Amino acid sequence: MANGKIKKMFPGGNTSQGFYSYYDNIIEPDAKRIFVIKGGPGVGKSTLMRAIGETMFDKGYSVEFHCCSSDNSSLDGVCIPEIGIAMLDGTAPHVVDPKNPGAVDEIVHLGDFWDENLLRKNKSAILKTNHLVGRFFQMAYFALKEAKVIRDEWESYITEAMSFAGVNAVTLKISKEIFSDVKPDFSRPAKARHLFASAITPDGSINYLDTILQDIRKLYIIKGEPGSGKAALIAKLTDQAAGLGLDSEQYHCSLIPQNIDVLVIPKLSAAVANLSEPVCFDPICLPNLEISEEINLSAFLNSETLSHYAEEIIGCKTRFHAAFNRAVKRINQAKAEHDLMESYYVPAMNFKHINAKKEELLARIIKYAEEKSIH
Repeated sequence: MANGKIKKMFPGGNTSQGFYSYYDNIIEPDAKRIFVIKGGPGVGKSTLMRAIGETMFDKGYSVEFHCCSSDNSSLDGVCIPEIGIAMLDGTAPHVVDPKNPGAVDEIVHLGDFWDENLLRKNKSAILKTNHLVGRFFQMAYFALKEAKVIRDEWESYITEAMSFAGVNAVTLKISKEIFSDVKPDFSRPAKARHLFASAITPDGSINYLDTILQDIRKLYIIKGEPGSGKAALIAKLTDQAAGLGLDSEQYHCSLIPQNIDVLVIPKLSAAVANLSEPVCFDPICLPNLEISEEINLSAFLNSETLSHYAEEIIGCKTRFHAAFNRAVKRINQAKAEHDLMESYYVPAMNFKHINAKKEELLARIIKYAEEKSIH
């Protein structure tokens, strides 16, 4: 078997609209098997999924690690696309319930392996800590909503000063270079997969673009001020790809989840990515990259119009970063409280039994893989 690859992304994010989930895009609903892992904090859900994922990677399978936006060291899910297997964290805030129980979905409840009496002794502390986790996230979402409002004001000044004829010309140029040799395929609707490439985490803005773009040969990097047309440019190319019958991976903006920050077209080994602040990424790390072009849409700004709003724009930048950083601080505080809550659960867990459960799941997944290879 060929060597597999590891890909990392976020299925959910802390956004200006609260927690936003693309969990339904981790794997197709008609997968071979979806294991929904239930249980409290610190019971070993992420550790179990990671261990199985790493074992399958060692066996040569490509594995997707779906990372947690609220805890950089934790996983929300693991997917092995080649054999149609996924494991999902089914607890809040991304509650997952079986859609096709038995036929596809199966609940694995790690709460079967805890000492309920010990947890009851810490009931008041758990309730208090759980309340604080929720409160800190609420405060973080207030701050991100504020950041979005400030960004809207910032965008209004930039948009007024933009020459969108230049943006349209750039869009057409990229379109011709990506799609000129594509023959439309109308045999079936194009598939689009929606996830996040970056997330607002306890450590600020984090991305895994080095894994998402590892197979890309042609990359267009789009930069520019808010309101310079980046989202509209990528949206037009996304629509064009769909119109030609091309499947795509669409990675959404961590602050404004309706916007697409990264468009990947696997069949063409091409991608278009908004790499404006706060996303920080250097494409030099990509092993297969042949063409990399950076386009800054701020080049189409009218400096005279822009000068009328210089003071307002400076104010927007200052207030935006203050609100964004306050949100990160609150998410960090929520993680600290969540870590404290885990400390009440860990001593109550029978990890010997959980490890046995992990080995049982691993054996079943290996069997599914063997059956797949036979057929």
